[in-house]
Parts: sequence; structure tokens; C-alpha cells
Amino acid sequence: MTDLNQLERDLLTQVEAAGDEAALETVRVSALGKKGSVSELLKTLGTMTPEERKERGPLINGLRDKVQGAITTKKDTLAEAALEARLSAERIDVTLPVPEAPESRGRIHPISQVIEELTAIFADMGFSVAEGPDIETDYLNFTALNFPEGHPAREMHDTFFLAPDEKGERKVLRTHTSPVQIRTMMSKAPPIRVIIPGRTYRHDSDQTHTPMFHQVEGLVIDKQANIAHLKWILEEFCKAFFEVEQVKMRFRPSFFPFTEPSAEVDIQCSRKGGEIRFGEGTDWLEILGCGMVHPNVLRNCGLDPDEYQGFAWGMGIDRIAMLKYGMPDLRPFFEADVRWLNHYGFRPLDIPSLVSGLTS
Repeated sequence: MTDLNQLERDLLTQVEAAGDEAALETVRVSALGKKGSVSELLKTLGTMTPEERKERGPLINGLRDKVQGAITTKKDTLAEAALEARLSAERIDVTLPVPEAPESRGRIHPISQVIEELTAIFADMGFSVAEGPDIETDYLNFTALNFPEGHPAREMHDTFFLAPDEKGERKVLRTHTSPVQIRTMMSKAPPIRVIIPGRTYRHDSDQTHTPMFHQVEGLVIDKQANIAHLKWILEEFCKAFFEVEQVKMRFRPSFFPFTEPSAEVDIQCSRKGGEIRFGEGTDWLEILGCGMVHPNVLRNCGLDPDEYQGFAWGMGIDRIAMLKYGMPDLRPFFEADVRWLNHYGFRPLDIPSLVSGLTS
């Protein structure tokens, strides 16, 4: 009896002292394995007399049950401690933002985003995109567009002129995307419906002007194209781009060498609280210029103004981006500051669509 009590105390002490499951398994094998101390005692029951078996059997079986129960309890305790340690080591702060997936990292520049928005809107109206070189001839940039000699746009304070070539011709960094209109009309027969987004260059720099900026122009040439069509296109564009249900517009007479008549276009807005909101309020904001294509421009492109007519418009992409997305200064657009781009940029998978929404 004394031996059983001592064995029990020794085994329970060993179980309690086991620091991990491996040590606990060693104790189990030494006690309950095939050649364990308790297993050896159980084997002796067969050699005992009925009286001895009746006396010692319950004691040995009880020892086995106590050791087995202690091992099970210790195993559960070790497993729980291991889980707590793992949870403590792998703890996650659920208040932190979820890391972005690799395909969502990076940002689309607002200029690129707005060009995509413009393309989506005008493509829905049946327009295609036309492109041309940034370096243009004097003829395509000025003369073909009915700019007379001595026009201020030809002066050095407004235009970047390149050094004369071997023929003595001085090319320019295009001051507008209008030369692409000329290229399109000279290479494609009407009807023509194109938009022309691209970089342009003028010698100017302040909070709302940079030496390099972006324009988008539109051109429609057909036999029946008229001011009513132009007005509808611009109204639908403004509603879609600024994402408002309605917008009021007013056309003010103006002058551009390449259109006749010409007009500046203002749209209704509200400036309350220092924030510009379109489609409401009693203020007006100029956003673009437009007009009917000048007959001289049509003639310079080989089109008969008695047979064809059309209209054109142009606006600054940077300017409408600033208006739509609340950007106060144009210069950070081109400073390559990643912090600015992370704030104003767009997710790479948010592709503008008239179905899902331009800025969804």
C-alpha cells in the first residue's frame, strides 16, 4: 500500500513538472506504456490469489485512472498555454486599416484619370480620340488655324520656339492641341467626330498656369453640324463630368481666329463656404471656349465651306480636374510628390465608366 502511494505521488509530480507535450509523453510512456511502472503492476494481477486481487486490484486500477486523468488534464493545460502564447505573439490590431492588395497599390494621376473620364463620356457620344506630335510646324500651329502674322500667340513671350532647322524653319512646342484638328481634317474625309487630349506648352507659370499643361479639344465636321448640336454636346458633357442632374450654361461672344462665331462658355455654380458646387447657385464660372469652325480653316484643310461646316471647343484638362476634385494649386500636379499623389490620386482598378460611375 505504501509503495502504491509513493508511486502515485512520484508519477503525479512528474506529470505536473512536465513543461511541454514531449516531456508529458515521456512520463506517460514510463507509467502507462507497455513496460511502464503502472502497466507492470497491472500484469501482476493475473498471478494473485482471488483475495489479493480483490484487495489490490481496485488500488492499482485507481492508480492507473488517476495518472491517466492527470496526464489528460496536463495535456489540456499545455495546449491552452501554447494557444495563448501563439495568440499573444500573432496579435492583430483590428483598428488598423487593412493592407491594400498588391494589385491595388499605386495611384493613377488625376490628369490621367480625367482623360479617361473625358474619353468615356465622349466615346458614348460617338467620338474617337485623335493624337498628334508635341513639336509642330508654324503652319499647322498658327497659319492653317487662321492666325495672322503678328498675332500675340506667335510672340516669344507666349510660345516656345525651337532653333531653326537646316531649311531655316523654326518649329514650336504646340501652344494648343488644335494642330491635330488640322491633321485630322487633312487626312480624313467628313463626317468627323474626334476629341484631342494632349500636352501643350506656353511660356507662363503661376498658381493656375504652368509652362506645360493639358488640353482637350473636340471637333465635329459634317454637312449639317450647327450651334444647337454644340450646345447639346457641351451640356451633356458637363452633366456627366461633374456628375450633376442638370446644369445651366451661358454663351458669351468672344474671339478666336479659328472659329466664327466664337463664344466663351460659363456654367452655373455655387461658391458658398469656399467650395464650388455645380448645377446649383447663382454664380457663373468660365470653363471653355468654342465656336463654329472658320471657313478659312476649312479651306486650308481642303474642305469646301459651302458644303461642309462644323464646330470645335477646347478646355484645360488641369483646370477642370482642379474644379472637380478641389485642388487649389496647379503646380503640385507636376512636382512628383508621392504624398500628394496618395491623397489626390485614384486606385488603379477604378476605371471610369458611364455605367458604374466616373468616380465610383
